[in-house]
Amino acid sequence: MRTAYSVENVRAAERQAMARLPEGALMQRAAAGLAAACAGLLPKVYGARVVLLVGPGDNGGDALYAGARLARRGAAVTAVPAEPGRVHPAGLAALRAAGGRLSAAVPDRADLVVDGLLGIGGQGGLRPAAAALAERIPPGAPVVAVDLPSGVDADTGEVAGAAVRADTTVTFGAYKPGLLVDPGAALAGEVRLVDIGLDPAALGTPAAAALEDADLATLLPRPGKASDKYSRGVVGVVAGSAQYPGAAVLAVEGALRGGAGAVRYVGPAHEEVLARHPETLIGRGRVQAWVVGPGLGGDRAEEAARALAEPVPVLVDADGLRGLDPAVLRARTAPTLLTPHAGEAAALLGVPRAEVESGRLAAVRELAGRFGAVVLLKGSTTLVCDGRGPVRVNPTGTPWLATAGSGDVLSGLAGSLLAAGLPAADAASAAAYLHGLAAGRAAAGAPLLAQEVAAALPAAWRAVHGS
Repeated sequence: MRTAYSVENVRAAERQAMARLPEGALMQRAAAGLAAACAGLLPKVYGARVVLLVGPGDNGGDALYAGARLARRGAAVTAVPAEPGRVHPAGLAALRAAGGRLSAAVPDRADLVVDGLLGIGGQGGLRPAAAALAERIPPGAPVVAVDLPSGVDADTGEVAGAAVRADTTVTFGAYKPGLLVDPGAALAGEVRLVDIGLDPAALGTPAAAALEDADLATLLPRPGKASDKYSRGVVGVVAGSAQYPGAAVLAVEGALRGGAGAVRYVGPAHEEVLARHPETLIGRGRVQAWVVGPGLGGDRAEEAARALAEPVPVLVDADGLRGLDPAVLRARTAPTLLTPHAGEAAALLGVPRAEVESGRLAAVRELAGRFGAVVLLKGSTTLVCDGRGPVRVNPTGTPWLATAGSGDVLSGLAGSLLAAGLPAADAASAAAYLHGLAAGRAAAGAPLLAQEVAAALPAAWRAVHGS
């Protein structure tokens, strides 16, 4: 699992390390890792044209020391300061001693550009002088960000103004939440972590975490020899309407392909569901979890209320989210999982959609706290928050999932995992991971339909388990 830590926690761990290490050791370790990453991105170091965009702080110092290492290997290194009177003095001296030079203007051509304008303490986007340098990055030149792209908020991923778009980000000591969560994540490119010797215990509690295959493999249920369809979990699906019968079909399919022992369907689209999935049980009965909302329409709020009154986990999606009462959800004794997209989250919070999109971490935390539920916030970066531990960031999302019905499949899949007994946060995290993995395999760079995502779920499951 990739864990990300707040700026405050990273700074505390850095102070502890600096107290026991020789002066400047952390910066030299960071510079060495940065230089190695840059060298690996160049066809050859000798003769390469490297441009350093340098801010006044330690981030600029990291870039200068890394540039000095590249210059000693024969690269032509040019440093361009955002504030000519404020440049890390020791880093600049090292660069000049290695044969690098200082320039007032960004060269027209470069084989590599290093963004050392702002560090993890920067907030509010790039200042005008730094933004002007970023605008002059030579077209086509690969950009390597030092610790995180300048202009991205390290704690939230928010971008409040101009920012650098990097092809690669070399981050030091620990991941930062802004590298995992959009819009910051979209600007970071490939993220590489350089170990500079921070004590993991000193980093404290992660603010965010991204699951990996090995983590997911421990979460996904597997039937044993004594398993039957009931012990594997029965999930009830309340979905579909005359206008949206396909939502019911897709939610049921997501549940079936998500490993449910059986699926009960309640709604007006039973003929369409049975035509596609004759194994579906029709009508209410005993279940281990409910999925309520996909394609439900606006006049069946009582269906959501009836499910929420039962002492089993309930996933609420789409139309089921309308008019939810936080007090009702907070009074439940069984887990509740809400799966809004940004527009639905905005309606629940009473804020503009743009506010949710630009501040996804804040939005998902606010929803979880207000409703006393686990929240899966869908979008370019899908987030899962239980209001207690780190926010989980799904790393397998793909733009190909932006297609009608994919959310219905996700709801059914997550519901099946709830019925199998997974805690709500684990069910949501595992479902988002599998959903994205399946979409990536099914799309393979081409448009796809939601039913194709559902069909690819077993292959994604096998890929995670390695069998």
